[in-house]
Amino acid sequence: MPGSTASELDSSLRQVKAIRYVTPLREGGSLPGLVEGDDDGTWVVKFRGAGQGPGALVAEVVAGELARQAGLPVPELVIVDVAPELGQAEPDPEIQELIEASPGLNLGMDFLPGSLPFTLEPDEAFDPELAADVVFFDALVTNIDRTPRNPNLLTWHGQTWLIDHGAAFFRQHGAAPLAETALNPTPILRDHVLLPAAGPLAEAGERLAPKLSEAIGPALELVPDEWLDGEPEARREDFRLHLDRRLAGRDTFVAELEEGR
Repeated sequence: MPGSTASELDSSLRQVKAIRYVTPLREGGSLPGLVEGDDDGTWVVKFRGAGQGPGALVAEVVAGELARQAGLPVPELVIVDVAPELGQAEPDPEIQELIEASPGLNLGMDFLPGSLPFTLEPDEAFDPELAADVVFFDALVTNIDRTPRNPNLLTWHGQTWLIDHGAAFFRQHGAAPLAETALNPTPILRDHVLLPAAGPLAEAGERLAPKLSEAIGPALELVPDEWLDGEPEARREDFRLHLDRRLAGRDTFVAELEEGR
């Protein structure tokens, strides 16, 4: 169900099998595709063979499920089992290569039919508490891809939905352990599309921190081991320490954001 906000995470994400590749979605650099599953659902699939590799899928799961536990509207995430032959009927060789490079487990997000790109006009009202919660959350997970140029927000059934968290935890792709970068300055977060509309970010932290603290461990357990570079427990612990340190030191990034208003 889109936007499910159950109070507890299941021990694993639901798994579906891809039965038909429908069309590429060329808005993002990772070339996600619209895929039909054997559950009669339609899923926006991010492939493990894309540029950032499985790390982007890890970010999608951890950030997406933490957001859900914080009460933010996120479409359902599933694990999509993709067979290499799924792309054989595609005329685009780039898509064929991407699917062939992504056998096995990939990440799917529920497709929201009829959704519209998010826009926020200068004189348009937006719930300041919701805006603050989204800004605080994105700062926590260092999601640097929620800017006016590319909000990664959709409007669907009168509600704003958070999508595409592949850019979260972007420092996982660097040389240093993620946890060691937990309180590094991140000036680009000041470009958040909802920061001008947000209420007090410190209050958002007080609202969300208890829920997020409890959800970190279960969210990390949802990530398939094969996405974690052969060291699943070490990678999970690195993410856990990173998030714990950012939550404990949240005054640092809250001040950084407030200075950028």
